[in-house]
Amino acid sequence: MDSEFRKIALVGRHADARVAEPMTELATYLTKAGFDVRAADYIAFDLPVTRVPEESLCEQADLAIAIGGDGTMLHASRLSRDHGTPILGINRGRLGFLADITPDEMIASVELVLAGRYLKDSRLLLKARLVTDSGEEHIAYGLNDVVLQRQGAGGMVDFSTHIAGQYVNTHSGDGLIVATPTGSTAYALSCGGPILEPQIDAIALVPICPHTLTDRPIVVPADRGIDIALLGRDETRAEVTVDGVHLGTLGPNDGLSVARAERRINLLHPPGHDFFGILRSKLFWGRDSRKRGTADEA
Repeated sequence: MDSEFRKIALVGRHADARVAEPMTELATYLTKAGFDVRAADYIAFDLPVTRVPEESLCEQADLAIAIGGDGTMLHASRLSRDHGTPILGINRGRLGFLADITPDEMIASVELVLAGRYLKDSRLLLKARLVTDSGEEHIAYGLNDVVLQRQGAGGMVDFSTHIAGQYVNTHSGDGLIVATPTGSTAYALSCGGPILEPQIDAIALVPICPHTLTDRPIVVPADRGIDIALLGRDETRAEVTVDGVHLGTLGPNDGLSVARAERRINLLHPPGHDFFGILRSKLFWGRDSRKRGTADEA
Protein backbone atom coordinates (compact mmCIF):
# COMPACT_ATOMS: atom_id res chain seq x y z
CA MET A 1 0.00 0.00 0.00
CA ASP A 2 1.33 3.46 -0.94
CA SER A 3 1.14 5.67 2.11
CA GLU A 4 2.76 8.76 3.61
CA PHE A 5 3.04 6.74 6.83
CA ARG A 6 5.69 4.04 6.37
CA LYS A 7 7.12 3.83 9.88
CA ILE A 8 4.48 3.21 12.53
CA ALA A 9 4.87 3.15 16.31
CA LEU A 10 2.40 1.16 18.43
CA VAL A 11 1.77 2.53 21.92
CA GLY A 12 -0.15 0.65 24.61
CA ARG A 13 -0.06 -0.67 28.14
CA HIS A 14 1.24 -4.20 27.95
CA ALA A 15 -0.28 -5.13 31.33
CA ASP A 16 -3.83 -4.45 30.10
CA ALA A 17 -5.40 -7.65 28.74
CA ARG A 18 -7.76 -5.58 26.59
CA VAL A 19 -4.79 -4.13 24.70
CA ALA A 20 -2.87 -7.32 23.85
CA GLU A 21 -5.37 -8.76 21.36
CA PRO A 22 -6.00 -5.65 19.20
CA MET A 23 -2.31 -4.67 19.31
CA THR A 24 -1.29 -8.12 18.11
CA GLU A 25 -3.95 -8.07 15.39
CA LEU A 26 -2.90 -4.62 14.21
CA ALA A 27 0.83 -5.41 14.31
CA THR A 28 0.27 -8.55 12.22
CA TYR A 29 -1.86 -6.68 9.67
CA LEU A 30 0.63 -3.79 9.30
CA THR A 31 3.66 -6.05 9.04
CA LYS A 32 2.06 -8.19 6.35
CA ALA A 33 1.16 -5.02 4.47
CA GLY A 34 4.83 -4.06 4.36
CA PHE A 35 4.98 -1.33 6.99
CA ASP A 36 7.92 -0.80 9.35
CA VAL A 37 6.25 -1.32 12.74
CA ARG A 38 7.82 -0.62 16.12
CA ALA A 39 6.82 -1.24 19.73
CA ALA A 40 8.41 -0.73 23.13
CA ASP A 41 10.98 -3.33 24.13
CA TYR A 42 9.34 -3.99 27.50
CA ILE A 43 6.02 -5.28 26.09
CA ALA A 44 5.78 -8.89 27.24
CA PHE A 45 3.58 -10.50 24.58
CA ASP A 46 4.89 -11.54 21.16
CA LEU A 47 4.60 -9.04 18.34
CA PRO A 48 6.01 -9.34 14.79
CA VAL A 49 7.64 -5.89 15.04
CA THR A 50 10.93 -4.14 15.73
CA ARG A 51 11.53 -3.52 19.43
CA VAL A 52 13.01 -0.19 20.60
CA PRO A 53 13.24 1.66 23.93
CA GLU A 54 9.89 3.34 24.56
CA GLU A 55 11.40 6.81 24.73
CA SER A 56 12.66 6.29 21.16
CA LEU A 57 9.39 5.02 19.69
CA CYS A 58 8.44 8.21 17.90
CA GLU A 59 11.90 9.50 16.97
CA GLN A 60 11.59 8.39 13.34
CA ALA A 61 7.95 7.28 13.23
CA ASP A 62 5.58 8.79 10.68
CA LEU A 63 2.54 7.79 12.76
CA ALA A 64 1.86 6.66 16.32
CA ILE A 65 -1.15 4.42 16.94
CA ALA A 66 -2.20 4.40 20.59
CA ILE A 67 -4.29 1.45 21.77
CA GLY A 68 -6.01 1.99 25.10
CA GLY A 69 -7.91 4.81 26.77
CA ASP A 70 -7.36 8.53 26.93
CA GLY A 71 -4.53 7.95 29.42
CA THR A 72 -2.67 6.04 26.72
CA MET A 73 -3.30 8.91 24.32
CA LEU A 74 -1.77 11.34 26.83
CA HIS A 75 1.22 9.02 27.18
CA ALA A 76 1.56 8.87 23.39
CA SER A 77 1.48 12.67 23.26
CA ARG A 78 4.46 12.82 25.61
CA LEU A 79 6.40 10.40 23.39
CA SER A 80 5.52 12.21 20.15
CA ARG A 81 5.66 15.84 21.29
CA ASP A 82 9.28 16.60 20.36
CA HIS A 83 9.05 14.79 17.01
CA GLY A 84 5.74 16.09 15.64
CA THR A 85 4.45 12.54 15.14
CA PRO A 86 0.66 12.47 14.59
CA ILE A 87 -1.39 10.13 16.80
CA LEU A 88 -4.29 7.84 15.93
CA GLY A 89 -6.28 6.41 18.83
CA ILE A 90 -7.91 2.97 19.19
CA ASN A 91 -10.24 3.00 22.20
CA ARG A 92 -9.89 0.21 24.73
CA GLY A 93 -10.69 2.42 27.70
CA ARG A 94 -13.96 3.77 29.04
CA LEU A 95 -14.98 7.24 27.85
CA GLY A 96 -12.59 7.64 24.93
CA PHE A 97 -12.87 11.34 24.10
CA LEU A 98 -9.42 11.17 22.44
CA ALA A 99 -9.16 7.53 21.36
CA ASP A 100 -12.28 7.41 19.22
CA ILE A 101 -11.91 4.27 17.02
CA THR A 102 -13.56 1.11 18.32
CA PRO A 103 -11.79 -2.28 18.02
CA ASP A 104 -14.47 -3.47 15.58
CA GLU A 105 -13.62 -0.58 13.27
CA MET A 106 -9.85 -0.73 13.85
CA ILE A 107 -8.53 -2.35 10.66
CA ALA A 108 -10.98 -0.56 8.35
CA SER A 109 -10.26 2.83 9.98
CA VAL A 110 -6.50 2.31 9.92
CA GLU A 111 -6.70 1.37 6.23
CA LEU A 112 -8.49 4.65 5.47
CA VAL A 113 -5.91 6.71 7.36
CA LEU A 114 -2.97 4.92 5.73
CA ALA A 115 -4.59 5.60 2.35
CA GLY A 116 -4.61 9.33 3.12
CA ARG A 117 -8.29 9.60 4.02
CA TYR A 118 -8.24 11.24 7.43
CA LEU A 119 -8.98 14.43 9.34
CA LYS A 120 -6.09 16.25 10.99
CA ASP A 121 -6.86 17.71 14.41
CA SER A 122 -4.25 20.11 15.85
CA ARG A 123 -4.51 20.44 19.64
CA LEU A 124 -3.26 23.10 22.03
CA LEU A 125 -0.46 22.12 24.43
CA LEU A 126 0.34 23.78 27.77
CA LYS A 127 3.77 24.48 29.21
CA ALA A 128 3.97 24.48 33.02
CA ARG A 129 7.00 25.99 34.76
CA LEU A 130 7.53 25.57 38.50
CA VAL A 131 10.36 27.62 40.03
CA THR A 132 11.26 27.01 43.67
CA ASP A 133 12.50 29.56 46.15
CA SER A 134 16.01 28.12 45.74
CA GLY A 135 15.90 28.72 41.97
CA GLU A 136 15.29 25.09 40.95
CA GLU A 137 13.17 24.85 37.79
CA HIS A 138 10.78 22.10 36.71
CA ILE A 139 9.07 22.14 33.29
CA ALA A 140 6.43 19.83 31.83
CA TYR A 141 3.98 19.88 28.91
CA GLY A 142 0.31 18.95 29.10
CA LEU A 143 -2.29 18.09 26.48
CA ASN A 144 -5.07 18.01 29.08
CA ASP A 145 -4.34 20.18 32.07
CA VAL A 146 -2.12 21.59 34.77
CA VAL A 147 -3.59 20.98 38.23
CA LEU A 148 -2.75 22.70 41.53
CA GLN A 149 -4.24 20.71 44.42
CA ARG A 150 -3.94 20.75 48.19
CA GLN A 151 -1.41 18.28 49.47
CA GLY A 152 -2.43 15.66 52.01
CA ALA A 153 -5.63 15.56 54.03
CA GLY A 154 -5.26 19.03 55.46
CA GLY A 155 -7.43 22.09 54.97
CA MET A 156 -7.87 24.40 52.04
CA VAL A 157 -5.14 26.11 50.07
CA ASP A 158 -5.18 29.87 49.53
CA PHE A 159 -3.63 31.11 46.30
CA SER A 160 -3.74 34.03 43.88
CA THR A 161 -3.97 34.12 40.11
CA HIS A 162 -2.64 36.64 37.63
CA ILE A 163 -3.40 36.55 33.91
CA ALA A 164 -1.12 38.44 31.51
CA GLY A 165 0.32 40.23 34.55
CA GLN A 166 -3.09 41.42 35.80
CA TYR A 167 -4.38 40.34 39.20
CA VAL A 168 -7.53 38.22 38.88
CA ASN A 169 -8.50 36.73 42.22
CA THR A 170 -7.46 35.23 45.53
CA HIS A 171 -8.90 31.73 45.87
CA SER A 172 -9.60 29.39 48.76
CA GLY A 173 -10.46 25.76 48.15
CA ASP A 174 -8.93 22.48 47.07
CA GLY A 175 -7.06 23.95 44.12
CA LEU A 176 -7.28 24.97 40.48
CA ILE A 177 -7.34 23.28 37.07
CA VAL A 178 -5.83 25.05 34.07
CA ALA A 179 -7.28 23.14 31.12
CA THR A 180 -6.89 23.11 27.37
CA PRO A 181 -9.95 22.51 25.15
CA THR A 182 -8.83 18.86 25.09
CA GLY A 183 -8.75 18.77 28.89
CA SER A 184 -12.10 20.52 29.21
CA THR A 185 -13.81 17.11 28.93
CA ALA A 186 -11.52 15.56 31.57
CA TYR A 187 -11.04 16.52 35.25
CA ALA A 188 -12.20 20.08 34.58
CA LEU A 189 -15.61 18.81 33.43
CA SER A 190 -16.18 16.96 36.71
CA CYS A 191 -15.46 20.20 38.58
CA GLY A 192 -18.12 22.13 36.68
CA GLY A 193 -15.92 23.60 33.99
CA PRO A 194 -17.11 24.48 30.47
CA ILE A 195 -16.69 22.22 27.46
CA LEU A 196 -14.49 23.94 24.88
CA GLU A 197 -14.65 22.95 21.22
CA PRO A 198 -11.18 21.52 20.41
CA GLN A 199 -10.25 24.17 17.83
CA ILE A 200 -10.92 27.13 20.14
CA ASP A 201 -7.61 28.78 21.05
CA ALA A 202 -8.45 29.25 24.70
CA ILE A 203 -7.69 28.04 28.22
CA ALA A 204 -10.16 27.38 31.05
CA LEU A 205 -9.37 28.08 34.71
CA VAL A 206 -11.60 25.89 36.87
CA PRO A 207 -11.55 26.10 40.70
CA ILE A 208 -11.65 22.78 42.59
CA CYS A 209 -14.24 22.81 45.41
CA PRO A 210 -13.98 26.59 45.95
CA HIS A 211 -14.82 27.91 49.41
CA THR A 212 -16.71 30.80 47.84
CA LEU A 213 -19.57 29.99 45.47
CA THR A 214 -18.82 33.10 43.43
CA ASP A 215 -15.40 31.68 42.48
CA ARG A 216 -16.42 30.45 39.04
CA PRO A 217 -14.61 29.00 36.00
CA ILE A 218 -13.34 31.52 33.47
CA VAL A 219 -12.08 31.15 29.89
CA VAL A 220 -9.21 33.26 28.57
CA PRO A 221 -7.33 33.49 25.25
CA ALA A 222 -4.54 30.94 25.03
CA ASP A 223 -1.87 33.60 24.48
CA ARG A 224 -2.34 34.95 28.01
CA GLY A 225 0.26 33.76 30.51
CA ILE A 226 -1.10 32.54 33.86
CA ASP A 227 0.79 32.91 37.15
CA ILE A 228 -0.25 31.14 40.34
CA ALA A 229 1.17 31.75 43.83
CA LEU A 230 0.32 30.34 47.24
CA LEU A 231 -0.40 32.75 50.05
CA GLY A 232 2.11 32.68 52.88
CA ARG A 233 0.88 30.32 55.58
CA ASP A 234 2.85 27.99 57.82
CA GLU A 235 3.37 24.54 56.26
CA THR A 236 1.14 25.36 53.28
CA ARG A 237 1.97 23.14 50.32
CA ALA A 238 0.21 22.17 47.11
CA GLU A 239 0.97 19.45 44.57
CA VAL A 240 1.30 20.35 40.90
CA THR A 241 0.52 17.70 38.28
CA VAL A 242 0.59 17.91 34.49
CA ASP A 243 -1.68 15.43 32.71
CA GLY A 244 -1.79 13.50 35.97
CA VAL A 245 2.00 13.26 36.32
CA HIS A 246 3.65 14.86 39.36
CA LEU A 247 5.64 17.99 38.48
CA GLY A 248 6.53 19.21 41.97
CA THR A 249 5.36 20.74 45.22
CA LEU A 250 4.48 24.42 45.34
CA GLY A 251 5.31 26.38 48.49
CA PRO A 252 4.49 29.99 49.45
CA ASN A 253 7.80 31.29 48.07
CA ASP A 254 7.66 29.32 44.83
CA GLY A 255 6.13 30.32 41.51
CA LEU A 256 3.98 28.42 39.01
CA SER A 257 3.40 29.73 35.50
CA VAL A 258 1.30 28.18 32.74
CA ALA A 259 1.42 29.27 29.11
CA ARG A 260 0.63 28.01 25.64
CA ALA A 261 3.47 25.87 24.32
CA GLU A 262 5.05 26.57 20.96
CA ARG A 263 4.41 23.01 19.79
CA ARG A 264 1.02 21.40 19.27
CA ILE A 265 -0.16 17.80 19.24
CA ASN A 266 -1.64 16.44 16.00
CA LEU A 267 -4.39 13.85 16.26
CA LEU A 268 -5.72 11.97 13.24
CA HIS A 269 -9.30 10.76 12.82
CA PRO A 270 -10.92 8.64 10.11
CA PRO A 271 -13.47 10.35 7.82
CA GLY A 272 -16.74 11.20 9.52
CA HIS A 273 -15.22 12.18 12.87
CA ASP A 274 -17.79 14.24 14.79
CA PHE A 275 -16.81 15.92 18.08
CA PHE A 276 -20.41 16.67 19.01
CA GLY A 277 -21.42 13.13 18.13
CA ILE A 278 -18.79 11.92 20.60
CA LEU A 279 -20.23 14.25 23.26
CA ARG A 280 -23.71 12.89 22.64
CA SER A 281 -22.47 9.33 22.91
CA LYS A 282 -20.29 9.76 26.00
CA LEU A 283 -22.49 12.21 27.92
CA PHE A 284 -25.85 10.74 26.85
CA TRP A 285 -27.04 13.91 25.18
CA GLY A 286 -29.81 14.05 22.61
CA ARG A 287 -32.19 11.80 24.48
CA ASP A 288 -35.84 12.59 25.09
CA SER A 289 -36.26 12.36 28.87
CA ARG A 290 -39.91 11.45 28.29
CA LYS A 291 -38.82 8.29 26.48
CA ARG A 292 -36.16 6.69 28.59
CA GLY A 293 -33.52 4.87 26.54
CA THR A 294 -34.52 6.31 23.14
CA ALA A 295 -32.70 8.93 21.13
CA ASP A 296 -34.33 12.26 20.32
CA GLU A 297 -34.66 12.39 16.55
CA ALA A 298 -35.31 16.11 16.50
